[in-house]
Order: sequence, then C-alpha cells, then structure tokens
Amino acid sequence: MMSAGLLIIRVIIGLTFAGHGTQKLFGWFGGPGLKGTAGWLNSIGVKPGYVMALLAGLGELIAGLLLALGFWLPISAALFVITMAVAIFTVHHKSYWATQGGFEYNLALIAIAVGVALIGPGAYAVHL
Repeated sequence: MMSAGLLIIRVIIGLTFAGHGTQKLFGWFGGPGLKGTAGWLNSIGVKPGYVMALLAGLGELIAGLLLALGFWLPISAALFVITMAVAIFTVHHKSYWATQGGFEYNLALIAIAVGVALIGPGAYAVHL
C-alpha cells in the first residue's frame, strides 16, 4: 500500500509541476510561454528575465518528471527546493498564505519533494 500511495503522490505532484514548466517554456496549458514569462519576470525586476524564465521552466519540468518517474529523487528534490526558494524570495514573500501573495503552496511542494526523496520512490518507480 505504501508504494501505491507514493506512486499517487509522485505522479500527481510531479506531472503538475512539470506542467507548470511547460507553461513557462512552451505556452502549453494556457501558459505564457518563454517570451511571456520572461517579460513578466523583467516587469517585476527579476533580470535577466529570459534566462530566469528558462531556468524556472526547465527546473520545474525536470524536477516534476523525475519525481513522477521516481528516478534520481535527490536531484528532483534539489530542483524543487531551488525553484521554489527562488519563487518564494522573488514573488511569494508577502505572507504565509497564498491568498495574500504568500508561500504556503511553494513550501508544501518543497515538503512533498524532500519527503518523498527521504522515504524513497516505492516499488513502482523507474529503476535503471
């Protein structure tokens, strides 16, 4: 049962996070794409916007896919922490609660990724 629970957490959180990366990189799922994300980052003072948008999108895409697969979980968790820490310090720092511009969701994602990395992927994961 533990492996099935870990699989559900990994796939849902991982693919959702990867989806956010594709929004930033490719404009999928209604996202702004790289140009739009870069423009927004520049507008809030995060420069160079293009490089930061590329790094954010790639970080989310790679971290999410690795988590979903249960592969290289320490790398996945590190990417989650780095990507979300930058988001917290640049955008989501106004409060704890997300409804007030806070970082609660970002912190929850960090906890999930680090927790799964510490527990391990379970039996249903990619093993090379």
